[in-house]
Formats: sequence, structure tokens, C-alpha cells
Amino acid sequence: MLWMKAQINLKHIEAFRSVMLAGSVVGAAKLLNVTQPGVSRTIGLLELRLGFALFVRHGRKLIPTPEAEALFKEIEPLYSGVERIAQVAQDIRLRRTGALRVACLPALAQGMVPHAVAQLLDTRPNVTVFLQSLPSRQIADLVATRQFDMGVVELPLARQAIDFEPLPAAQVVVVLPPKHPLTKKKVISCKDLNNERMILLSQHSYLRYQIDDAFQSEGATANVLMETPSSSIACALVAAGAGITLVGRLTAAYFAQSEVVIRPLKTEVITRYALIYPQTASRSPLAEIFATLLKEQPSSLPI
Repeated sequence: MLWMKAQINLKHIEAFRSVMLAGSVVGAAKLLNVTQPGVSRTIGLLELRLGFALFVRHGRKLIPTPEAEALFKEIEPLYSGVERIAQVAQDIRLRRTGALRVACLPALAQGMVPHAVAQLLDTRPNVTVFLQSLPSRQIADLVATRQFDMGVVELPLARQAIDFEPLPAAQVVVVLPPKHPLTKKKVISCKDLNNERMILLSQHSYLRYQIDDAFQSEGATANVLMETPSSSIACALVAAGAGITLVGRLTAAYFAQSEVVIRPLKTEVITRYALIYPQTASRSPLAEIFATLLKEQPSSLPI
């Protein structure tokens, strides 16, 4: 049996998206400024043309089916693009000095990047900044399709349609609770960490691979009781007294004021980051200025 492509149009998509956002036909009708029966008919016709149900009724609410969730995931980026166009148009109309969209990996989202944003706004208070934290591969996809002006990612990373600009490399350091006995040591080896409660990055992380290799090279074994994909979460767990972690200096530095104690790791392990830009697009002056601020951040770190 042959299936024809579903004949759907923008009206169907708008009605579906509005119901997904509002959670009911009543709310969707208000969003669209149309009648409730009109929304119901449009959703019914869309389901008929798609060949599967989009919602299950629960009282006055409509519960999305798994198929609806999958469809919504594909539709939402289209509206993000439209919202981006509207934002640019507003910037032009109001003669603002500019707008910058930055995506950064979680490891730098609570310290280095926000500090650079604050410095940018100190001298350019009329600039608007949209900052989002995402995994490096997602950032690369969004920058390559020009949904962001620039990104801050962890290396290694392979992706076409983007330009790379390396940031200064950073050493991996040991992050300890303030009262831990190892804080008395000036430098800590992997062997010193034997039998300690360790909080390490998830095993699919390249940095975790380097850390495991460092332990192996010293004939040590990490007693890993907790794992997380986020260096910032690892530091927060240390601050709460849950254990010890190994993360990049750029992440650890912003927890070092009073919450944790930072010590060098005897075996050299390096984390590498880079700025990325859309390959075929000319860089905005704001992106260039922000890149300069980011490159200056490591020299001002407290450790």
C-alpha cells in the first residue's frame, strides 16, 4: 500500500503549535485570536491528514501523544528562526547598537562566559545578549546554521560549516572540600586520590578519558561514586561536601572564592576550548569584541 505525503499547511502547524503551548483548545484559540471550534476542526483535519492522533483528552486539557511531541520538536526550530528575524528587525527599527547570540558549553556557563558578558555590557549598555548553555556538538550545529553568532565549545570537535578559533589551554585541577586533609598538600597526585570519594565527568567525555589515562599512568585507581556530564555540577557537589573532583581550571576558578579549595594535579592533563563561528558569514563587530574579552578571562582568574 502506497502512502501519499500528508498535505498540511501553515494554518495546521500554527493551530498544532498553539495547542502544544497552551495545553488546551481554549488557550490555543486565545493565542490565535480565533474560535475554539475553529481550532478543534483544524486539529481534527491535521490528524486525519497525518494519519495518527496528536492529543488525548484529559478533562479540558489535551495531552500530547509521543507522535505529537516528535512533531513539535521539528516545528519549534522554525519558529525560533522567525523570532530571530523579528528580533533583528526590532533592533534595526530602534537603532540599537547591536545584538549578540552566544551559545556556550555548561563548563563555562557559570563563570568565564558570564563575566565576559558583564564586561561587554559595562561598556555597551544598549547591546542585547542572548546566552544559552548547551553541549558542544549541539552548539556546533546551531552555529553552523547561523542560529547563533558564535559559540564556546570544548575540543576535540569535528563539524563542517564552522570556523574554529582556539582559546588558551587550561590545566585540569583537583577540587576539594575546604576541610579535607589533602588541602595541606601543595600538589596532588592521582595516587593521593586512591580510596577518596571521587566525582568525575561521564565516561563519554573526552576529559574523562584523559583523567582515566592519568590515573592509569600512575598506577592509581579512581573510586568513582558519582558521575555527571557537567563540570559545574561536579564542583557544586564538592562544595556540598560530597567528594573530590577533577575539572578544568577555567571551571574550578569561579568556585574557589570560599566554597572549595583548588590544588594542581601532578600529572599534566589539559582541557582545550575554542570559539566557533558560522563559516560562510562575516563576523559581527560585537562577536569580535566579545571574543577578545573571553581571551582575556584566564589571565584574571583567582587561581
